[in-house]
Amino acid sequence: MNSAIVRNLLVRGMLAGLAAGLLALAVAYFLGEPRVDSAIAYEDSHSHAHEHGVELVSRTMQSTGGLATGVLLYGVAFGGIAALAYCFALGRIGRFGPRASALLLSGAGLLAVYVVPFLKYPANPPSVGDPDTIGRRTTLYFLMMVLSVLLAVGTVILGKRLAPRLGTWNATIAAGAFFVLAVGLAYAFLPAVNEVPKDFSGTLLWQFRLAALAIQLTLWTAFGLVFGLLAERLLSPRPADAGQRGTTAQAAPAAR
Repeated sequence: MNSAIVRNLLVRGMLAGLAAGLLALAVAYFLGEPRVDSAIAYEDSHSHAHEHGVELVSRTMQSTGGLATGVLLYGVAFGGIAALAYCFALGRIGRFGPRASALLLSGAGLLAVYVVPFLKYPANPPSVGDPDTIGRRTTLYFLMMVLSVLLAVGTVILGKRLAPRLGTWNATIAAGAFFVLAVGLAYAFLPAVNEVPKDFSGTLLWQFRLAALAIQLTLWTAFGLVFGLLAERLLSPRPADAGQRGTTAQAAPAAR
């Protein structure tokens, strides 16, 4: 894959990430922000100190402009990184077309980067968690995420190594069993974190975590669909598109 194709895929990945970010922004605003407001109201009602410092950024700005800026910038950066991963993975994960490879990569990325760490250390709304342990909790989460990604890569390598001996189907099952077992061991050995206040609404906590999961599911799924379409048009153009490109290329010298 030459540098021009990589560059074109990178641009398409960033555009797909922006489009996916717009959809994720809608989910975050309508599903996530109401739960954040409820969690903040809980925190305010249980705060013993009524003297608050000067609010540098209003809650309204946080839930609109701040949310949009964060999600969209994240979507663009996420799309660029995912596109580079796609360039590396294309042709190495099996005989899949550009669109199927994009969807497969998105599904695997969602599982390894978010779902597996989420099941061990799920997202919590404001007012949940001791501020003194935020560094430890962040470290544990990123450790779980790194382990999950490494195990996912190891699973793919293992599956490819076993395929000639066991066949594709059996190799896939064996590699999947390895991934589940390894993740289970990581869950068992890494310390648990449970800092939810006893009187915190279980319903609110559940709804917030479902909203966080829905945001990521929307982001990864939308990216896989949009980027897969854009990548397919670049890597596997239709005959009509290829003919049109050839006609344009022949007409360009004659116009000079």
